[in-house]
Amino acid sequence: MVEAELTTPRRSWTIVGEWELRDLWLGGRGLLLTLAFSVLVSMLTYLTATNRALNFLEQRESVNLTLQVAIAVGALLALVAAADTVSGERERGTLETLLLAPIPRLQLTLGKLGAAFSLSVAAFAITIPYVWFLGRGVGIVGAALASGAFVGMLLAVFLASLGTLVSVFAASNRVSLSVSLFLLLALFAPTQFPSGAQQGWLGEFLLRANPLTAGEHYVGKIVVDGHAWSQDVLWLASPIVAAALFALLVAVAGARFMHLSRGSSR
Repeated sequence: MVEAELTTPRRSWTIVGEWELRDLWLGGRGLLLTLAFSVLVSMLTYLTATNRALNFLEQRESVNLTLQVAIAVGALLALVAAADTVSGERERGTLETLLLAPIPRLQLTLGKLGAAFSLSVAAFAITIPYVWFLGRGVGIVGAALASGAFVGMLLAVFLASLGTLVSVFAASNRVSLSVSLFLLLALFAPTQFPSGAQQGWLGEFLLRANPLTAGEHYVGKIVVDGHAWSQDVLWLASPIVAAALFALLVAVAGARFMHLSRGSSR
């Protein structure tokens, strides 16, 4: 059935994307991951909403916390799905069917990348009512959702591309997932540094150079401090560069190095 679809005159990348979306969502993996995410956001919202000591500033911080979790976990879901794109197909023995089909490998890569990205979109959509509930009455819902959607999109593209890139070269699906999660933990490590270590020119440089910390900082300035979109726009430099660079890298890698096995020429 897949081979028949790939020989139709429709754009092949959309066919691959639809097939990957069906496999991800109708197969149950996407629904299970988003269900777990909705439980996490529900618990977080309950804990913040039941704090009777909330004042105006704390309400903004609760919105920011929920939004930061949505962005981070949404990007994590995209990374996990992307880490399975090529190495998983290779282990299940289904990659050969795709490689032998009349479809450019670049379009095959784009279709798989789009399916992984859909998890972050679903996660952010689930977060919308929670952000509205926590932020109602302080006039920040619109700005919070808009900034969160933009930064979340950049980080999801970055991490989904990173996961797909690792999956192309990984010897096994386990290696792909392990390496991807290790890189994610390395990117999140600066958020756990003491506040004193984040001061000074070196600390600020590390925060700005890291796409995750830079994106979170930008959203926090808008939601908590009420800054205008343009006031801290330079903090978006690393998320934008990372999303564009890794999307380009995974496109090149998928087109040239997607093989049936590591080191194979097919």
